[in-house]
Amino acid sequence: MLPPASQSRGENSHRNIARPTKSLNKVPLQEIRVLIADDHPVARQGLSSILKSLTGVQVVGEAADGNEACELYDQLSPDVLIVDLRMPEKDGLQVVAELMSSRSPKPRIIVITTYECEEDLRRAIMAGAKGYLVKVADPRQIEEVLRAVAAGRTLFPAEITTKLAEAVAHPELTKRELQVLQHAANGRSNKEIGSILYISEATVKGHIRSILTKLEAKSRAEAIAIAVERGLIRWNT
Repeated sequence: MLPPASQSRGENSHRNIARPTKSLNKVPLQEIRVLIADDHPVARQGLSSILKSLTGVQVVGEAADGNEACELYDQLSPDVLIVDLRMPEKDGLQVVAELMSSRSPKPRIIVITTYECEEDLRRAIMAGAKGYLVKVADPRQIEEVLRAVAAGRTLFPAEITTKLAEAVAHPELTKRELQVLQHAANGRSNKEIGSILYISEATVKGHIRSILTKLEAKSRAEAIAIAVERGLIRWNT
């Protein structure tokens, strides 16, 4: 009579092991809820279409400016916010800084922009962004960064990491130096810059010398070109 009892216990053990496995297969994957903020409708719709095509990703809202991005973030509590750096009302950096400083738990934010800019990248990371993409990124790259950030990791594409290393290596210009350089880019002479900023022409020249040294530029024009390329200043603003 022992063999049948032993067999019966074996069958029960087999059934007990099988049940949890079957149950686990029914557990659905948790969706990644995404909020998009971009003032360009075409860019916003294009990114939304890419995200909606990904398995387990839900676009819960779209914002057209920085203020709306903050409002929708509080209303929808997305897992990830993807925000454009250049927006009206509040730009992307202001949105990142505001949300990271005042919301708990800390938001998981990816910043996206039209082109790679060293200064934008540095500021975004300092503000607390966990990922960075350019708008020409392919769907595979977008998915990779999204899933990493949603999982609590920080991920920047290789080419972006190189830009970051370059940005960190450059000495920062002071606020006054940036003001002087911006006016120079707008075509102002040293004397005119001094009048606008209420400083002497000699002081302006001193700032220019410091700018040339920090940017490793040989001329005023080259310094302006380098600063524009890095996103430190803009043409004619």
